[in-house]
Amino acid sequence: MGHFYFIRHGQTVWNVANKICGATDIELTEKGHQQAIETGQEILRQGIHADEILYSPLMRAADTAKHISEIVGIPARVEPRLIEQNFGKYESTPRNGEEFQKAKQQFVTRYDGGESMLHLAQRIYNLLDEIREELQALYAAIRKTPPSAPLFSGWTHALISSGDRIFPTGNQFAFWQGRCPVAEIEAPHYPFYLWKQWNEIWNR
Repeated sequence: MGHFYFIRHGQTVWNVANKICGATDIELTEKGHQQAIETGQEILRQGIHADEILYSPLMRAADTAKHISEIVGIPARVEPRLIEQNFGKYESTPRNGEEFQKAKQQFVTRYDGGESMLHLAQRIYNLLDEIREELQALYAAIRKTPPSAPLFSGWTHALISSGDRIFPTGNQFAFWQGRCPVAEIEAPHYPFYLWKQWNEIWNR
C-alpha cells in the first residue's frame, strides 16, 4: 500500500488577522501563494511521487493545490469531503478566544450550527477507506492479470512523458521494453492537452 501526504494550505487573510477561518471561504495572501509555490518546488526537490492531489473546495485549499499541481505535474481534483471543519458561531472570531478554546476540548460539540470533531473525523475516515478499497481492488486485478493478457500486449507504440512526476520515465521504459516501440515527448503526466484529435497521437 502507498502513502498519503497531507499539506496545509498557505497563509490566508484571516490567518494574518488571527481569525478562525473554518468553513468560511477566505483567500490566500501573497505570502500564502508563495508558500504553495515553494511547497511544490520542495516536492520536486525531494523527488516525491503521487498519483493525484485531492483538495477542499474552499479557495485557500484549491489555490494551494493548483499551484503545486502546476509545478509538479500531478493532476489535482476537488474532493468535497475534505472541506474544512465548520466552527459555527466562532467563525471569524479570534483563534485564541477563551470560549472557543474550551469548546474545542469537546469532540461532540457542534459550535452552535457548525460541525463536531467526531463528524469531521468520520467523513475523512470514510474517504480514506474508500481510497484504500479502490487501491486494493486495483492491485488485486493487476496481480491476477498475466503479462500475456490484452492489458499488457497488442500495443503498437507507447508515448512516455519526460516531465511525468508520477511514474518515473525509467520505470516506464523498462515496462514497455520488448512490447512495442517507445517514443519520449516533452510533456507532463497528462499530455492530452497537446492534441485535439486521437489521430494526431497515432501519427507521431
